[in-house]
Amino acid sequence: MPDESVKVAVRVRPFNQREKDRSAKLIIKMQGQMTSISNPEAPNEEPKSFSFDYSYWSHDGFKERSDGILEPAGGSNYSSQRRVFEDLGQGVLDNAFEGYNCSLFAYGQTGSGKSYSMVGYGQNKGIVPITCDEMFKSIDKNTDSNKRFEVTFSMLEIYNEQVRDLLSKDNPKGGLNVRQNPKLGLFYVENLKRVPVGSYAEIEKRTEQGTASRTVASTNMNATSSRAHTVVTITFDQIIKSESGSETKKSSVMNLVDLAGSERADSTGATGDRLKEGANINKSLSALGNVISALADLSMGTKKKIMVPYRDSILTKLLQNALGGNSKTIMIAALSPADINYDETLSTLRYADRAKKIKNKAVVNENPLDKLIRELKEENERLKKAMEGGGVMMQEGAGLTPEELEKMRKQMEEDIRAQLMANQAMLADNEESWNEKLAEARTETDKIDTGGADDKRKNKEPYLINLNEDPMLSGVICHFLNNGETSVGRKDASPVPNICLSGLSIQKQHAVIFNKKGVIEIESVSGSGSKTKINGLPLTGRKALCHKDRILFGSNHMYVLMNPLKPDTADNSLPKEITWEYAQKEIAQVKGFATGSAGLSKEQQIVQEQVLEILPMVSEVNAVSEELNKQKSFEVVLISAAAQEGGDVTQSQASNQQGEKRVTVKMKNLLNGNTWLWERGKFITRRYLIQELYQKFLDGEDVSNIPKEQDPFWEPTEDVLIGTSNLFLQSLSYCLDFMDTLNISDYKGQEEGQLKVKLEPCDNKGKPIDEEAFVDDPHELLNKPYHFKLTVETANIHKSRFSKGILVKYSVKNNGKMEEVKTPTMKNTLTPTFNHSKVISIPKLKQENLDFFESGCITLSVYGIQEDTMPDPKLLKLNTRELRQMETMENTTANASGRRATMFGNEIASDTSHLKTEVVLLQRKYERLQQKERRMQQICEEWSKKPDGEKEFEPFYRAVSAVANSTGTRLKTRVQMLNQDGKHVGDGDTISLFVFDENEHELAQEASQNNGVVDYHKVAKHHYPDLQTSKAKTDSVIQEKDDSQGDQDSFGSVDLAPYMNTANSQDSADRSKKFSQNGKRTAFLSDINTKREAIKPVRNAVSEYSANKTSTATNGKRPSSAENNKTESSACVIQ
Repeated sequence: MPDESVKVAVRVRPFNQREKDRSAKLIIKMQGQMTSISNPEAPNEEPKSFSFDYSYWSHDGFKERSDGILEPAGGSNYSSQRRVFEDLGQGVLDNAFEGYNCSLFAYGQTGSGKSYSMVGYGQNKGIVPITCDEMFKSIDKNTDSNKRFEVTFSMLEIYNEQVRDLLSKDNPKGGLNVRQNPKLGLFYVENLKRVPVGSYAEIEKRTEQGTASRTVASTNMNATSSRAHTVVTITFDQIIKSESGSETKKSSVMNLVDLAGSERADSTGATGDRLKEGANINKSLSALGNVISALADLSMGTKKKIMVPYRDSILTKLLQNALGGNSKTIMIAALSPADINYDETLSTLRYADRAKKIKNKAVVNENPLDKLIRELKEENERLKKAMEGGGVMMQEGAGLTPEELEKMRKQMEEDIRAQLMANQAMLADNEESWNEKLAEARTETDKIDTGGADDKRKNKEPYLINLNEDPMLSGVICHFLNNGETSVGRKDASPVPNICLSGLSIQKQHAVIFNKKGVIEIESVSGSGSKTKINGLPLTGRKALCHKDRILFGSNHMYVLMNPLKPDTADNSLPKEITWEYAQKEIAQVKGFATGSAGLSKEQQIVQEQVLEILPMVSEVNAVSEELNKQKSFEVVLISAAAQEGGDVTQSQASNQQGEKRVTVKMKNLLNGNTWLWERGKFITRRYLIQELYQKFLDGEDVSNIPKEQDPFWEPTEDVLIGTSNLFLQSLSYCLDFMDTLNISDYKGQEEGQLKVKLEPCDNKGKPIDEEAFVDDPHELLNKPYHFKLTVETANIHKSRFSKGILVKYSVKNNGKMEEVKTPTMKNTLTPTFNHSKVISIPKLKQENLDFFESGCITLSVYGIQEDTMPDPKLLKLNTRELRQMETMENTTANASGRRATMFGNEIASDTSHLKTEVVLLQRKYERLQQKERRMQQICEEWSKKPDGEKEFEPFYRAVSAVANSTGTRLKTRVQMLNQDGKHVGDGDTISLFVFDENEHELAQEASQNNGVVDYHKVAKHHYPDLQTSKAKTDSVIQEKDDSQGDQDSFGSVDLAPYMNTANSQDSADRSKKFSQNGKRTAFLSDINTKREAIKPVRNAVSEYSANKTSTATNGKRPSSAENNKTESSACVIQ
């Protein structure tokens, strides 16, 4: 038969409830065989399109029949379960009857709908059950007496590169072995149970048995079902008897594979972990991807010599025939439709696009039965002779040592012995009649309790029903609560509990449930130290239970109490169906994490997803730490991206993602207090290795003395993040120096110390520019080079354990390149003096830089040096559980003492820093208004001293009007030095003056022609030395703030934008009201308003005279009184 390509179908599911709540955007479109995906981050970008054999739209356009089956609504293109079967499953079935091997596997990320397509849910059966049902319907229609059918069923799970038989109670430690048939070169699972089945009902019952086995195992072994592959194998044999009496067997092997979640390993952030290579997480899917790529290259002829890496994982060994071999293969890729899953969905589409290039060579498996038996016997004789002759003789191979040769010889002998046993088992099967084997299997199948008889009891008796993160595994385990007491514990307890659980944190005598005529109560066994949570809260004492209450035994066993006798006791706010996700959200809420989705950005939604995903993992790892006594504790930590990356002064606040959070896990050594922060990906990898370690412990291995380098709980010491401080940059917009003492806050918002820093505009060499560079309008700085110097001066750290060494790190974009800056490490002190400066340059200041100055910050991260120190001898006497309890008590005491804590990390305390900058800006404006007031007083005084005959109002009006309407021109001059006789002896320091006068423009021109300096005599009347005293007073206010130990005022959430814009008088009144929150600043505002009131009579006089002049003006060419008032008023508003 010619080569045939793998058929590929894609299917998109509806939005789940979580996505609906978040108003998710649809990113998938389908038209015929074409599937397109749009990038939500780039709406103007052309969608990426892919073509497949089938594109199934199952997102919307459906209606539910009375029997629960979903079908297309009128005129929609909805693809139902039946439609998918007719296209894919029917082909599998037809090929099986023709004698071809068939494979169908589902690929996609967790929650994308793989299991729904393969197995189905409720009345909406998937491809696997429909195929099995249709197969037996076809068998029942057979009327040919010379043809009989034999069907066997097996079900296995691959997790952590171990194979587990889901139809057997006894699985060996380390899982079943995978062997290779020496003759055919194919791989098979040794001792896998293959059950003869004679009807679809028997297959359904065996499937339920395998599912229940998966549920128990995933809970007891802490295995994550989304990381496991499930393989159902149906061997379908047709034995056809010829007229001569000889029999021919036509055999088909159908592999139906539900692959693990395809979350990309690279996206988890585990890079850099020393133990990453040792983890098998996603190993099989990575190997499958490599196999598909290699086969695609072979099919396309891009490479001539390619070694297909089937041996790289258990999964690819077992799928060798399905991919590139003797099989007709179909792949169905499940797609998530929401914008939050764009990256994963695009990855799935690319994976599927690669798979469709693979070509297989399927042949009909038809051979005379007596020939098969003869060949088996001949092969057995050869194998026996090889074994009897002293084993397999190995010739010396190039480069192989005698030890390596011996190892290879033993491995080959083991494979031969296993193959010999497999052949003998096949011969024995042939000697035993099919009917006998089927009858024996049916007897066993009938004994399997699938809970069918329990449905009636569920309407009359209270019971516990399990929850699992895999919806297919929820509701599988049911425990009825009889009247009286029901004990919960481990099976090795005496007496044996009524409900036997195993796994992490399950005690021998764990809890007791009381049922008194439908009134249910629960209590932990006294002195057992058991951990039980009710609705997310730890169980303390005896507690009454209500209908739909959630109960968590230990770390993994989650149940819901269903009480048909007291249904009214359920909380009215509960959803109709309690899910695993709901229960985990509840636990997260109790721990302080926000779980509401309203108004969340895409990044925040992702963080929330990750928190809910990682919380149960952290609880599990803590339980393992206690059981193995590792003296480590773990907790989820949300840290702002800014705390890890610093600030980018070339970006606006929005693009700098100051609000973005990252999910990390903090590991703490309970003996010496050392801590480590692990990124989410690193923790997931470590958790996987911790599961392996715990499984070895359960298998009886001694794991107490493993080398520390192989211990997933061990980590070399590293610098620890003490906390972060946010340095706000508003002063840079006005070319102002700014010094501040910042609080250092840890990820919980608790104060860990103070950090004194200074910001100074400077030249490109770091030389501070003088005060005269101050600008009223930040836009004057646009399109010019800008340089500033950041100096980290001193720190004051509270906790003595950080005295070994302290340093500060931050990141900035300097000259267009991101640069990480760190201070020298100061050792043996809690009050280090750094005096470390860094000049940051912006080649050309843009508006986005000003925006960032206004609302952004640079995050300074303060690190402490950690060392492996000897712990307190008293602590060595405590086990991990006792150490964790002690830590919890200490944290509770710390929180009760009033230390502010927020689980959502280091909040940006911008208010105080912004307000401090406002003080400086107000001071500048205050100085200018003082000079403006003094100039008006001078003019009035000069006019009042003139004789009445010389008092001309026209010049007086012009002079006052010019000052009133002027914002001032800043000019430089040199103060003249006089001797005791008042004679000029030389020029002194250069000073800056604001000039309010009619000749401002002429003076400014003169300054520009004289290196920016004006003759002192021409501006002497604008120099008011006595005002320096007032300036000193305002400086002292700022100095008082700078010298304080942190910010004592709590300003809440202050919107500072109104204080920076010109506005009307009502706005000014509102500002005064808001500023009154800060006493220091109120004094400034009050004084400024006093100055404005002082010049009010002059303003009124000017306005009155202006009005009189206007009445005699022609055609209204002079401005109106209202216009004058408006102009003058706006000039006096604090800007």
